[in-house]
Amino acid sequence: MTTQRAQLRFLQMAPRKVRLVAQAIRGLRVSEAEAKLMLLPQRARLPILKLLRSAIANAKTTKSLPAEKLIVSEIRVDQGPMLKRFLPRAMGRATPVHKKMSHITIVLGEASEAAPSRFRISLAKRQSKKMERRADRDKPESRRDESRAKEPGFMKRMFRRKSV
Repeated sequence: MTTQRAQLRFLQMAPRKVRLVAQAIRGLRVSEAEAKLMLLPQRARLPILKLLRSAIANAKTTKSLPAEKLIVSEIRVDQGPMLKRFLPRAMGRATPVHKKMSHITIVLGEASEAAPSRFRISLAKRQSKKMERRADRDKPESRRDESRAKEPGFMKRMFRRKSV
């Protein structure tokens, strides 16, 4: 069985919080793990998702493994170094603050057979702000006013308490 390993070191999040997200994807196929990470509310999902995608890309290019056969065989979160700081308190005292870091290791294994995909993950293409402004400029005048009225804070700007 061929495996692909990827590491993320010195992530500035407590390992206890990262382990909650890591346990959610352990043993899943990479497509399901990716979908699950996209839906989780925790902040630790973004670096783990980025690490998972990096491991998938590495497996495709270096070992030419198909993504349909890959599973998350192992994911480990270890504690990294801790930054020790102090928070000033009343009467000249100080409270210690420990800023913890995590090291994440993910190992992708190859399954015996490729499972059919249950869904498809599509990423929305992002437009730059310059392109959005250009598209807004090309709209007819009436549409432009409607879109401006739907923006949050438009009414607040129009009807202020004090006159300018």
